[in-house]
Amino acid sequence: MNNSRREFIKKGALTGASVYLGAMGFSAQSYRRILGANDRVRVGVVGFSDRHRGSHAPCFMNHYKELNFDLVGVSDIWKKRREEGAAFWKQKMQHDVAAYRNNDELYNSKTVDAVFMSTADFQHALLTIEAVKAGCDVYAEKPFAETMEDNRAALKAVKESGKIVQIGSQRRSGANYKAAADFVQSGKFGNITMVELIWNVNQPGRWRRVGTVAQLKEEDTDWKRYLLNRPYEPFNARHYLEFRLFWPYSSGMPGQWMSHQIDTVHWFSGLKHPKSVVANGGIYMWKDGRQNWDTTTAVFEYADDTNDKNFQVVFSSRMHNGDDDPSEIYYSNGGEMNLITNKVSPKGGLHEKEAAAMGLKANLLPELNLSDMAEKVVTSANTGGDDLTSRHIRNWMECVRSRKQPNAPVEAGYSHSIATIMTNASVRTGYKATFDEATQEVMVNGKAFKY
Repeated sequence: MNNSRREFIKKGALTGASVYLGAMGFSAQSYRRILGANDRVRVGVVGFSDRHRGSHAPCFMNHYKELNFDLVGVSDIWKKRREEGAAFWKQKMQHDVAAYRNNDELYNSKTVDAVFMSTADFQHALLTIEAVKAGCDVYAEKPFAETMEDNRAALKAVKESGKIVQIGSQRRSGANYKAAADFVQSGKFGNITMVELIWNVNQPGRWRRVGTVAQLKEEDTDWKRYLLNRPYEPFNARHYLEFRLFWPYSSGMPGQWMSHQIDTVHWFSGLKHPKSVVANGGIYMWKDGRQNWDTTTAVFEYADDTNDKNFQVVFSSRMHNGDDDPSEIYYSNGGEMNLITNKVSPKGGLHEKEAAAMGLKANLLPELNLSDMAEKVVTSANTGGDDLTSRHIRNWMECVRSRKQPNAPVEAGYSHSIATIMTNASVRTGYKATFDEATQEVMVNGKAFKY
């Protein structure tokens, strides 16, 4: 929200309230309603996607009345989704919701203070730049960026704007994850020595839009606007709607799934990016024209040379066998922290027998339940959406009002993007990828990785 507009309204209204209330026939209660309407945060939608409809929308509905937010406009370059989005939100909000053909129309209308953004992966950073330059706060889905050029430009724009940007890394609003971060950062876990991240599914339709692809016609959208800064190619409905399967519109597994899990590594350890990564895999099952792998293993080295805290992270993912139940296990010399079970245990820790043989002391973690250690959060009753995302969206909404930094600020998105871009660089080239701290570039064979 434009702070000067808000403050002008508040100060002007309060100064003259005692004079004008009686003269204009307003009761104190009705006057407070007018003041509340003027203080309302007006939200727009950038991209009426499945993610927005199924997750953002119900979570926003959980909190918008209490926090005095409103949903007023939908911007989508595809006519079908634009009209669907406006009708969807009109039914939800019980008032007209404007439909905009593109973001220029949305921002030129001067009707929005903040936006939800859930577009194609490669667009997030670029559209965040648009939003903050237009004076809007942003809830931006992950991955934040798929190239370092976009990543650097977006970080710079956000920091210069002073706008509130929440990255859709909802683990950062989870009570169990906060308890895990506190436990590691307190030193009680010991040095991280290894992290295993796994995300497996068996879903041939994941990221496919078989029925919808046939409905998309070039004359009903703006293909050149969709491409933004990507190289021009003729219109391709699959690249538009099934973007997660095609580079350079998405890195696939690294950007979609690994970005969530690697973000906890950065959060817990305090490290901003990997030192190096190598990746292997391929398209082993779903030979449906996709370009992004259906099977990936990436091995990272993290290093804090100042404190001699080095460790390895392994991310593995397959799309042809699995139950869509991601796992994250952190290891130290004293045991493990399992974010599947939300338990800390001495499993695998250094026992007396092994320690004594080398003149060492046993090193075993206690049995702890992260749920017992987690801060108890009381929120208004939910009407839909998953609880983790609901808390994350509420945190963003609260920060739009307070102007405090949210749980997943832009720096978190910048850092997870370094890791996903490094992984994609190794995937695309077959070589180890590293990061040049001075230039903020992902490097392969001595050269900056470019798509």
